[in-house]
Amino acid sequence: MPEAFIQIEQLYKTFDTPAGPLNVLRGIDLDIHKGDFVALIGPSGSGKTTFLNMLTAVDSPTSGDVTVGDVQVTQVAQRRLTKWRARNIGIVFQFFQLLPTLTVVENVIAPMDFANVWNPSERRDIALKLLDRFGIADQAFKTPDMLSGGQQQRVAIARALANNPPLVIGDEPTGNLDRMSADNVFGLFQQLADRGTTVIIVTHDRELVRNVPKLYELADGTIGETTLEAAARRRTAELRASRTKSATKG
Repeated sequence: MPEAFIQIEQLYKTFDTPAGPLNVLRGIDLDIHKGDFVALIGPSGSGKTTFLNMLTAVDSPTSGDVTVGDVQVTQVAQRRLTKWRARNIGIVFQFFQLLPTLTVVENVIAPMDFANVWNPSERRDIALKLLDRFGIADQAFKTPDMLSGGQQQRVAIARALANNPPLVIGDEPTGNLDRMSADNVFGLFQQLADRGTTVIIVTHDRELVRNVPKLYELADGTIGETTLEAAARRRTAELRASRTKSATKG
């Protein structure tokens, strides 16, 4: 098997709180290969966002290492990571985060300008081709508020791909979409993986990830490969234990 594109080794993250140390990530080890389509599920507060922050180098771990490609991001100064992140990671957010005063095509061009990727004279054409690839070229000169939620998320995906990053991350990317739009967006992510892009999706929607090739569950600060059936059984057991504990206290 080829060397992993993403290597996560003994990743720990602890936050100081008034109640004492809060151990959110507890020694995570994980390899992800180029072209993998990975979904990460887990209950609210399980550390999914913290995990993404480590992976994207938005935050630093308490200990452990994260390597993306040939860059050990946990050992690189933050001031150098901004441009690296812009060129190598495309992020799709739950709330789209499109710039409301820019047109759709200008939103897609924005990361190219920031990272100084592609020739300036080519950026508009590249953006229009991306929008056409996702079926929204006819919306290119509208502002985001004129689009539906599903259309805005397609723009957000096009923007995430503007610099041709090898890694695309979705942080609850379908949380504000209806079921049909959510299924369509997940289909787009699968197409990206089929083309060789590594795709990592964090979601609480267990039904949506039923066909994702690799499914991991984050619980109690640890991560493990799972199936929806196993995850559902664990969640049922957790809820039953929580109710028993509440009834005992009552």
